[in-house]
Amino acid sequence: MHNKPIYLFSVSSHPDAVHVNSLDITFFQPEIDFSKYDYFIITSKQASKALQQYEKKEYIKKPALCISKQSAKSFEDLGGQVLAVGKGYGDTLVEKIKQYPKETKWLYLRAEFVASDFVFTCKEEGYCIDEKIVYASKCSEELLHVTVPQEAILIFTSPSSVECFLSRHTLLHTHKIIVIGKTTAKALPKNCFYTLSDETTIESCMQIAYSLK
Repeated sequence: MHNKPIYLFSVSSHPDAVHVNSLDITFFQPEIDFSKYDYFIITSKQASKALQQYEKKEYIKKPALCISKQSAKSFEDLGGQVLAVGKGYGDTLVEKIKQYPKETKWLYLRAEFVASDFVFTCKEEGYCIDEKIVYASKCSEELLHVTVPQEAILIFTSPSSVECFLSRHTLLHTHKIIVIGKTTAKALPKNCFYTLSDETTIESCMQIAYSLK
C-alpha cells in the first residue's frame, strides 16, 4: 500500500486501494427486437450485464462497438464479438460509426442518464441509432457516508462518481485527484487540479497513484 491511502470511487475494486462503490445499479428489461439491428453500441460493462437478462441466442451474434477496453472485455466475456473499440470517450465513437453506411441499424444499450451526446450528433447527420435504457445508477449509501482522510489520493472513474462525492463531501487542496478520462474530469469543480490517466483503465490510474508522493 502507498504511504498515502488511495481511495478508488468506482463500481470495480483494486487490491491496493480503499474501494468505495460509488453507484448502486438498477437493471431494466425493456422489450427489444434484436433482429432489427446490425450492431450494438456499448459504453459500459453494465450494459453487458443487462443483456444477460435476455435469451442469449437472440443477441449474441450481433457485434458491438464498445467505448473502451473494459466495456469490450465485458461483452467478450458474454461470448460476443467486438466490432471496434473507442478511446474511452463517447465522442470517439462518432468517427467509428461514420465508417459504416447510414442505413446500418445500431442499438445503443444505455444508462438512464448519459454524459456524452455522440448519439445526437450521429442522428443529426442521418445515422440510424435506436436507444434502449437498460440500467440506471444512483449514488450509493457507501459513498455518501465514507470518511476520506485529508491526505488521501482520490481516483474517480466516472462523472457520476465525482458528482455523488461532491453531493456530500468537499475536495481539499491536500487531496491528490486522479480521473480516468476527460468526461470524468469535466465533472470536477473549475480550477480543481487533477491528473488525467494515460488510458481509461483503473490500472492506469493506480500507476499514477503509486508515483504520487
